[in-house]
Parts: sequence; structure tokens; C-alpha cells
Amino acid sequence: MTRSGYVAPPAFARVSADGLLLDAEPRLAELNRRAGGAPGQPVAVPQIGMLVALAGRLGITISRTIVAADGEDDLELTVTARPDDLGIRLEATGWDARAPWQPSGGGEADFLRADADLLWTTDASLHLTALTAVTADAPSIDPAQVLGRPVTRLFVLDDDGEGGFALMGAVAAQAGFDGQTASVGDDAARMRLAAVPRRDAAGRFAGFDGAAWRIVEEAEDGDGGPGDLSDAFSRRIGRALRDPLGRIIADADSMSAETEGPVGDAYAGYAADIAGAGRHLLALVDDLDDLSAIERADFVVSVEDLDLADVARRAAGLLALRAAQGDVRIDRPSLDQSMAASGEFRRVLQILVNLIGNAVRYSPPGGMVWIRLERDRESACVIVADQGKGIAPEDQERIFEKFGRVDPGEPGGSGLGLYIARRLARAMRGDILVDSAPGEGARFVLLLPAR
Repeated sequence: MTRSGYVAPPAFARVSADGLLLDAEPRLAELNRRAGGAPGQPVAVPQIGMLVALAGRLGITISRTIVAADGEDDLELTVTARPDDLGIRLEATGWDARAPWQPSGGGEADFLRADADLLWTTDASLHLTALTAVTADAPSIDPAQVLGRPVTRLFVLDDDGEGGFALMGAVAAQAGFDGQTASVGDDAARMRLAAVPRRDAAGRFAGFDGAAWRIVEEAEDGDGGPGDLSDAFSRRIGRALRDPLGRIIADADSMSAETEGPVGDAYAGYAADIAGAGRHLLALVDDLDDLSAIERADFVVSVEDLDLADVARRAAGLLALRAAQGDVRIDRPSLDQSMAASGEFRRVLQILVNLIGNAVRYSPPGGMVWIRLERDRESACVIVADQGKGIAPEDQERIFEKFGRVDPGEPGGSGLGLYIARRLARAMRGDILVDSAPGEGARFVLLLPAR
């Protein structure tokens, strides 16, 4: 185990090809004994045993950080399982003992703190134990001047008009709070405070995990300005959801691919469904983030020279796997084609991924999606055509509305993609048009200023 200023050396062990512990250095041997194992038996620490089995089955070296229960503590180790001619050679480094509980509000705290300007933590007696400035909007504070001091040394609290304080009420109830306003720092910056309670291993109140946001006084009418609540909430929820959704998708994909070993056809199918649902939710988070951005009064796009043919080829390449899975072919512009235009590369790529992705989604198996380039007076055009079921004339404007969908019960996106795409195109002095009829597929045309 580690002590302050001391790093424990690695510990080694030898495991047979069939997973039996042959010999181990004292620390590993003792850890295995406390887990109920002994030499000549399978490795008793479950996480290490899993690594041994996986390395043996795949025949490759695997290294992972694990947390193993060790008496009243948890033990964090980095374990490397290396197959060789004699079986598996184990190496364990780290040996960091830590409390078996994390005194925080968990996912609730992560969400609360996702978009904060200032993060703070207290112990049960409301003395500050941590203070971190997250953004440039955070007031300038020297942590050394306030750590270990009462939280009121940092925050000059406002009462609720009747002599009450949200923070103090939360202490009495041992609960979370939001909406406490305060002055902070030498410049008396106005901030809104919120926190969730920390709990120790016995469930007792152990302090607060808190956050603070600078109050933007000039944005009170909710018109999409810098302090608009809906915009701040959208950014908070996006940041809070992206990381856990990414982990869900990665783990589900791993289960579906059976990289950790066989899981059975039914469970592999469930995992694939979970990954698909996770991707759908992640796309919705991205759409909401974009929606928040494009509806701000100060939203602008950059203008740069670009080759529409190159952007179209890149977008088609990003969707090649999805198209192949649906037995749809994409006929993209050839490498010798070019079309000079003006716009923001990232946003044009986003638009074309949306248009081509929709064409792939609605194309039948064996169908084709065509991408063509044309010059129309002062506009450079990319045409995306499919062989789908088409769109009735009365629905062709509805699909560009916010959350507009022809058939809400049909599997697909959020109803935001085309709304966002057209808003982006028009922000670049272009547009998106549609030409379609039921049973005849659809043609979407992206127009941008020609260069």
C-alpha cells in the first residue's frame, strides 16, 4: 500500500494456463488469501481472476485498473496479466488504499456541477475542504485564504426576505438546496449557489458538494441572451449526459461483440439494443445543444473557402458503415470533382451528414443514394437523392419545422435535424430545398454561396 511520499513496488504472481495460482509474492498472496483463496486454487480476487481468464483466452497482454475489497478498505491496483509459455504472469502496481465509499452526491452532484463557474465542498461542520474555479467567469479567490474556514467566510449569504437562508435550512434538513444567492470574493460578485449532501458510509450527513454560477443581471427576459435559463440548462444537461451515455454505448458494444467472453445470443441482442438506444439519446443531446446555439441572438457562423465535393465525400464516408448495414449504396462525387463555395466547414459537414443519413434511413434494402453537384447562378449546390417512399407536398414544409415529423410513430430522429440544418444553411447565406412526391423518393438540395 502507499503512504505519503512512498510508492509501493510492483508485486508479481504466476498463474497456470488453467487459472490456478502457482506462487505469488507476499502482498499478492495475502490479498488472495483474504479473498478466500490459496496456492493451487483459482485466483480468488474476482477482478484479477477475470483478467487472467480473458488474457488466457485471447492470448494477449491485458492491463486494467481494478478496485478490490480488502477488509474495511478498498484497494486500487493496476494489474497486468501477461500470457507466456508457462501460463499467466501477473504484475500488480499501485496498491492505493482508499475508503470504500465516495462522499459525494453521485450522479446528482455530477449534473449539478456540470456547468458551474465555481465548485466547492464542505465537511459536516460547513468548513470548506475544496474550492475550484472552473470558468473565466469565476471570481478570483485564493483557496489558501478560505480552505478550512467556515463556508460563510467565502460566501456572504442573502436572506430570503424573511430572515431565512436556503443553505442553513438545508443543513437542518440534511438535504440539498438551490437558489441561495450570495456575494463572493473581493469584487462581491453575485452568484447563485446550489449543493447536494455528502453522506458517509453509515449514511450520516458529511457536508455538501456545491456549485456556484455567476448571475448575469442583464439577461432577465429569457430572450436567448447569455444568461438565458433554457440555454444554460441545455448546456448543463448536455455536459452531464454525454460522458455516461458514451460509457453506456461503449460497454454495450463490448457486450454485443462479446469481447469479454460469450454472453449468449439473447443478451448480445439486448446489448446491441442498449447501444442503439444510447446512440439515439446521444444524438438527441447533440441536437438540443445545437438548437440552443442556433436560437441564440448572438449565434454566428464563420465563413471560409471550401470544396463542397470534398465535404460531400467526407460526409458519405462517415455514413458508409451505416449504409452497408442497411444494404444501401451511396454514389458519392468522384475524386476529380470539385465545387468551390463559402461556408463553415464543420457546419456544412453537419448538414450533409444529416441529409445523407436521412436518405440512407429511408432507402429500402438494395437502394441507392445519389450525391450530385451543380452550379446554379451564384449558388453552389449539393443534391442528395434517395429511393425512399417520398414526401407529400403538404408535408414538405412541416419537416423543416422544430420537432416536425410526418409520422411521429415512425422510428427515426428527434424532428430537429432538418430544422437545425436549414437554420445553419441560412446562417451561411444559403438554404435547403426539397423536391419529392409519394412513392418517388426525395431530393434535398443544399445551396451555399458559390466562390
